[in-house]
Amino acid sequence: MRITSKGQVTIPQAIREEAGLHPNCEVQFRLVDGQVVLEKATGQAEQRGEEALRRLRAHRPRPGLSTEAILALCRGEV
Repeated sequence: MRITSKGQVTIPQAIREEAGLHPNCEVQFRLVDGQVVLEKATGQAEQRGEEALRRLRAHRPRPGLSTEAILALCRGEV
């Protein structure tokens, strides 16, 4: 199996099914004794969503808030 120039690799279907890896599933990589370990991430997508909501809720709604301003709040740029 080869890694593409973009650092991508295809995980065989049988391994994806066994590990419960589905499309849009979050994964994480770790180095363990010089070996790369791929794991299904638990709760990270939910944590990111909760963090975005927390940032939005921390700011009182203001009249005339533009879409770009709202997106900046979601990204934590404000």
